Amino acid sequence: MYGQRLKELRAEKGLSQEAVARELHCSQRTVSRYELEQLDLSSEAVIALCHLFKVSADYLLGLEDETGAKTYR
Repeated sequence: MYGQRLKELRAEKGLSQEAVARELHCSQRTVSRYELEQLDLSSEAVIALCHLFKVSADYLLGLEDETGAKTYR
């Protein structure tokens, strides 16, 4: 779920994977692997992405929807 959310947030901001990689101090390939969910997000990456996109960690990780409602029981 986080991969799709990351890709959507990046597209909404009009950012390339390279631009996000610069913010995270990682490679474009790492961002691509995050979006494909081939690589788990580190806690540092979650925090940086939440700050960059101004979303909660729960939203980024798919634990809540756009309204803030929890997606788990």
